[in-house]
Amino acid sequence: MPDESPQIVQRLWDFCDVLRDDGVSYGDYVEQLTYLLFLKMDQERRQIGKDSSIPDEYRWERLLKDEEGNKLKGEALASQYRRTLQALQEQGGMIGIIFGRAQNRIQNPARLRRLIDYIDEETWMGLDVDVKGDIYEGLLEKNAQDTKSGAGQYFTPRPLIKAMVEAVGPEPDQTIADPGVGTGGFFLAAKDHITDNHTLTRDEKEKLREGTFQGWEIVPNTARLCTMNLYLHGIGPQEISDEEEPPVIVEDSLISQPDDRYDLVLTNPPFGKRASFTVINEEGQSESQTLTYERDDFWTSTSNKQLNFLQHVANMLSIGGTAAIVVPDNVLFEGGAGETVRERLLRQYDVHTLLRLPTGIFYAQGVKANVLFFDRKPASETPWTETLWIYDLRTNKHFTLKRDPMTFEDLEDFLGCYNPGSRHDREETERFKPYDYDELIERDKTNLDIFWLKDDSLEDTENLPEPDVLANDIVENLGAALEQFRGIQEELEDTAAQSEAADAGAQ
Repeated sequence: MPDESPQIVQRLWDFCDVLRDDGVSYGDYVEQLTYLLFLKMDQERRQIGKDSSIPDEYRWERLLKDEEGNKLKGEALASQYRRTLQALQEQGGMIGIIFGRAQNRIQNPARLRRLIDYIDEETWMGLDVDVKGDIYEGLLEKNAQDTKSGAGQYFTPRPLIKAMVEAVGPEPDQTIADPGVGTGGFFLAAKDHITDNHTLTRDEKEKLREGTFQGWEIVPNTARLCTMNLYLHGIGPQEISDEEEPPVIVEDSLISQPDDRYDLVLTNPPFGKRASFTVINEEGQSESQTLTYERDDFWTSTSNKQLNFLQHVANMLSIGGTAAIVVPDNVLFEGGAGETVRERLLRQYDVHTLLRLPTGIFYAQGVKANVLFFDRKPASETPWTETLWIYDLRTNKHFTLKRDPMTFEDLEDFLGCYNPGSRHDREETERFKPYDYDELIERDKTNLDIFWLKDDSLEDTENLPEPDVLANDIVENLGAALEQFRGIQEELEDTAAQSEAADAGAQ
């Protein structure tokens, strides 16, 4: 990160501590910064002759001074800010996504004035793209670290993202998608990889900016942060317009099969196993109902959100395309629909690599996760998967988010074993083992939850990990176990509901 980035991040973040006294959460603060930074950069763009679709009465200048040239403050400032947010959320394109459902969370006009003044002191468009992007990324990561906000589920650790991108090696002419885009981390890393490894023509730069990436995000607030993050990093339309559409669609990507196919799909779908929604009955009581996606292109219907994402990603790929997807352990061993999905995936795709991730690396705890890499192939009478190589980065590895976070260096051995430059020329190591198709398909329920290393902590009681590491492992294990029990309960409930429906139909 450039030297000035951490300083600006810290200064911006220090002000959040002041606002917390007024009840403004970390997430709300980042949202308010997004609105204000967007308006400030719109002003700077207009000063160098760029067009803008933001109406005159809702521009940055109107938050600085009133019509008589006096500094706007007090209730007049708060009122102008509220009117601005209300008006801009009704715009289309990028403006509509940035300001969608926008509300003023800073109720103290004096503190709003201070924040506006601080932002006005900087010339944001004059900062390098990497600097602006790193500043915003720093704010998003600090927001993810706030356990109370729950924002961590939308923020994948950047070292893991970088390793996944390095493994698949994006090229300038490829299309790249993420059906659970979160704050856009995969797109940023893919863009960096392409620009760092290729000398691009003007047309290739244009395509990289506006014709390469497509993401979906179901949560409007997260889509807002993602759109701003991409914009600051030079991805998507750079005109501030109500017509230009950013590369983020605000909807549930699982609702329908994809219209387009992509060369690369890089994604960490949101954690949580079951897809559900809340309905209100005639008596005004709320209840949760299972959401099952009926898709003709899915191999099986299930309420398991992770299995649905895996099927969706498989269908998003073009022939010859590659996917890298983070999946929890239950996707590797769950029976029923899980077994069906694994069998079909192994047969119809080249499922070549599985990375078993350590615990203690995600901001959202309670899920043991892996990265599955596979390629889409043409129709064939014989299975496409010949050998699945599994890299175990979990056994005897201990990380915590604060004291001992995982770094990119911790993933370099995996990348060396993956061998991106010549993937078909691999060598077995202590942590990297091959399993052929016949061996996998003969396992009970086609179980891919495979371990071979001895867990030293089970025998070496004198060299146990630090207490905080042990506590984190316990939390992860209990969380994973709870998810498994919850899955069993949900399957029993679904079976009971289907039985009741069948009985009612028979009557």
